[in-house]
Amino acid sequence: MKGLLGEKVAAQSLVDVVADRIEAAIINGALEPGVRLSEQALAASLGVSRGPMREAIRRLEGRKLLIRTPNIGVRVAALTLKDLNQMLQIREVLEGLACRLAAQNMTDGEIAAQQELLARHEKQKSVREGIGSYSESLEFDFHNRIVNGSRNERLAQTLDLHYLLRLCRYKSSSKSGRAMQALKEHRQIVDALARRDPDAAEQKMREHLRNEHTHVDEQLKAATDAARRESPALDVPLRKGRRQGERVGSLS
Repeated sequence: MKGLLGEKVAAQSLVDVVADRIEAAIINGALEPGVRLSEQALAASLGVSRGPMREAIRRLEGRKLLIRTPNIGVRVAALTLKDLNQMLQIREVLEGLACRLAAQNMTDGEIAAQQELLARHEKQKSVREGIGSYSESLEFDFHNRIVNGSRNERLAQTLDLHYLLRLCRYKSSSKSGRAMQALKEHRQIVDALARRDPDAAEQKMREHLRNEHTHVDEQLKAATDAARRESPALDVPLRKGRRQGERVGSLS
């Protein structure tokens, strides 16, 4: 038996499930930047023991979504606008290169899968209404597939900051009117991949990322200005978090 039905189903470990739940909560803002986490409270909230929770937290530290500080504990990563701008500059160059290589190395089946992914995105109510566009699973993530399709493992490892960049993409695509425009840009990228045109693929990817950078910048500068009016001395992250010492005990 060939195809999907011929592949063994791999059971997802408890640590995988817990890490995915916490990651999703960080990406969608349920766990805000800078918030200190209580391992015990999170374990109780998710109904798991401290062991899997501890391992899940270590995994998310490796992805730079959580940061551990001696004598303070674990906090959700908080990016300043300076951090964000520097990361997005790097991302434009590296993902542009990845897209160039993907135009040469992705299989026809992988490109067709990208087209199917965009067709599913277009059917989402949030996209049609201009509210947002977000794929929670990295497995089905448009950009991640292109990075993998470059067939350059070193490049993929360098773009490991992809986890943090998902925060930027989620916030950018949530801006009113951005979702449909991003979908259009994604289609232009896939069209270039399908034509096996490396120059056009890189150009369209870089144009897309510059547009995304602009939207994120506008959105976050407005939020930062508002937060600084409340607290001028604060180095404001992407989103204003809870008070300095507050713990989070629930993902709801």
